[in-house]
Amino acid sequence: MSRSLKKGPFVDVKLLKKVKNLKPATAGVIKTWARRSQVSPEMVGFTFGVHNGKQHLEVLVSEEMVGHRLGEFSPTKKFVRHGGKMQKEMEAKKAESEIAAAKVAKEAPAAAAPATKK
Repeated sequence: MSRSLKKGPFVDVKLLKKVKNLKPATAGVIKTWARRSQVSPEMVGFTFGVHNGKQHLEVLVSEEMVGHRLGEFSPTKKFVRHGGKMQKEMEAKKAESEIAAAKVAKEAPAAAAPATKK
């Protein structure tokens, strides 16, 4: 359920105060733990260091982000790929085919070059 229109969007007061006192070009990274804060139009152009539970990830705010929450752009979980043994085998075959294709492409111009010198 979304927030009431009567209340308006939630923007952290301290964060908004920092943004109003600075200019986007000279601000640098503004560190924040306020992941629940919504992006307001005043924040466009600023770079925020949004905390993900372990570190601050840099987020450059653009116009498309207005209305979203800062936490949406700082994932808290690291994605570990799916699959096990079969996935590793498929990736190994793909890497081998790429290497073979690169070798063929490398040898083809070398074979064609001596023929043109004659």
